[in-house]
Amino acid sequence: MKGNRLGKKLLTGLLLLAAVLILCICTTLCIQYWNGRMDEYSKLAFSYARTAVNYIDGDRVLDYVETGEKDDYYWDVQRFLNITQAQTDVKYYYVFVPYEDDLVYVWDADQQEGAQALGYHEAYMEGGKEAVERIFRPNPPEEISVARDEVYGYIASAYTPVFNSAGEPVAVVGVDLSMPGIERALIGFIITIALSVIVVILLSIAVFYAVVSRQVVQPVNQLNDAAQQMVANLERQTPYQIDIHTGDEIEQLADSFQRMDGEVRDYIRRLSQVTAEKERIGAELSVATHIQFSMLPCIFPAFPERSEIDIYATMDPAKEVGGDFYDFFMVDERHLAIVVADVSGKGVPAALFMVIGKTLIKDHTQPGRDLGAVFNEVNDLLCESNSEGLFITAFEGVLDLMSGEFCYVNAGHEPPFICRKGGTFDLYPVPAGFVLAGLEGIRYQAGCMQLSPGDKLFQYTDGVTEATNAQEELYGMERLADVLRRHADAEPMALLPAVKADITHFVGDAPQFDDITMLCLEYKGKMKG
Repeated sequence: MKGNRLGKKLLTGLLLLAAVLILCICTTLCIQYWNGRMDEYSKLAFSYARTAVNYIDGDRVLDYVETGEKDDYYWDVQRFLNITQAQTDVKYYYVFVPYEDDLVYVWDADQQEGAQALGYHEAYMEGGKEAVERIFRPNPPEEISVARDEVYGYIASAYTPVFNSAGEPVAVVGVDLSMPGIERALIGFIITIALSVIVVILLSIAVFYAVVSRQVVQPVNQLNDAAQQMVANLERQTPYQIDIHTGDEIEQLADSFQRMDGEVRDYIRRLSQVTAEKERIGAELSVATHIQFSMLPCIFPAFPERSEIDIYATMDPAKEVGGDFYDFFMVDERHLAIVVADVSGKGVPAALFMVIGKTLIKDHTQPGRDLGAVFNEVNDLLCESNSEGLFITAFEGVLDLMSGEFCYVNAGHEPPFICRKGGTFDLYPVPAGFVLAGLEGIRYQAGCMQLSPGDKLFQYTDGVTEATNAQEELYGMERLADVLRRHADAEPMALLPAVKADITHFVGDAPQFDDITMLCLEYKGKMKG
């Protein structure tokens, strides 16, 4: 009785194993069969699509969409598509121009019901827009997409772009093949394979019943124990050894377990190294951020002993370190210099170039020296050490605290806003010269304006006006001018947070793509001689 019970258990286990094998084999073969047929469908569909692309003149496509007029060439293409559709397995054969919200038909073979006319707008099928976006570029991938649509049914679609003579994609050739046929073939294949596998498995169980008891059940139990031990031994240096010698797939499975154990250990080791490296880089970036901010004047009030001026500045980098910078310093006892600049690029390279630019500008700003000459020399020095092709937009101004004269030089930077006492902020038209480090030998011209006690100057980088929300809308000059005018009476230390709060409200949850730097200078009164 005991042996019979063991036999029943063994037979039950074999039957369950047979069911699993049948399922696995059928699933694997069906997947392979499906992939093979889909590969055939893909090659066929893309061959039709490429044929149409080679036949169509891309320079004419947009003219048909814009004018809606049809000429002899248009009808030649239409006949070509009709004939191809009629003589092949193509269900739909069409050419369209993709837009953001929908697509516009140019040609559509009319051998099937539902053909669309020139200029007809239609919404994308499910997944169609994403498929078109992937291929609407030079050297697109050939990936067939399968979708169920209420109008067109269950189809496999191939998309290939049509290029104009300039190599730009202007339209898309679409080829749709009907899928119900492959489903019917797959069902028939499943039935045939399932019956064959069941017969073979059951015969194998009957013939090798006794052998399976020794060759399968015991090794599988051993493998089960091995899997549990492997998890427990992952932190140990010595890998778990599996000793199974059956000479069949079970032994191969044991070898796979053994290799997997080594691969998992190696993966854990490499993951630990990568994690440690990331932590090291993160720590270094944290130090770099601290160093960068320590280089910028960050103690306010900046000149508490001087009642003639009030100044405040902020810099919010898009990454751990940024390329924007500001600076302000006393050139001599009666002249205050301010600098706002933006290095092209982001991250560490821009930050390092920022350090060089900031140092050179400050070192060359000397009492009585023309600011145009300062930028001439700084530009030439930056060009000598600019192996990465970076450049800087910069605005520097020097205020005479005694006379109120404000001289400035602009190297491709945004113009400042000026607020006269009792008035409001208005954009001051400052000519934009060429950027620094862009071309050696450039000559810069300085300009001057007169500031009176109570006047304010607001300068910034393009990270302010180009801040973008989730709808990809720019913050822009108008919003900046509006918030400045609403806070025209605010002191510099209150004005900049108000502008930043307005930018944050506009951007919402969208990520920050550029550094945001602002500086406000208020000329409060003339310096006594």
